[in-house]
Amino acid sequence: MRTLHVADLLRLTPDDEPRPGLAVLVDGDRIGAVAPLGELTGAYPGVRVRRWAGTLGPASVHGGPLPPAPTPRERVHALFRLGVAAVLDAHVTDPTLRAAAVRSEVAVLPATRPPALVVGGRADLAVFDPDGSCRATVVAGRLVHRRA
Repeated sequence: MRTLHVADLLRLTPDDEPRPGLAVLVDGDRIGAVAPLGELTGAYPGVRVRRWAGTLGPASVHGGPLPPAPTPRERVHALFRLGVAAVLDAHVTDPTLRAAAVRSEVAVLPATRPPALVVGGRADLAVFDPDGSCRATVVAGRLVHRRA
């Protein structure tokens, strides 16, 4: 299912200057397009639209140990609350923790890579408030965290 994610501002990379008026089309687990909102709603009539307050951009890569929690699943979900969609292989060596990450479609990377919204790339997105807190996280096209 196609979903259009729209926010007040959009960044293609974490260091990119935030821009108004752009949206991200998610098609399955991939980014189908990044373009002006009017262009995408015109090209995809009837598409589901999710509107977010804040700044939409790429989800983060977590470079350290996963946050502590009672279960592996809760450790993975703690990442989603931070806007994270990828972890480093070195920090998920425990088989149950790795299984929880894989089940949740968290990308397990051999090394850090700069996150970016790229057409054709995996749809890992996050929406952040001005204070840096995460409002929503999308991992491989699925909304996995939303703060009210």
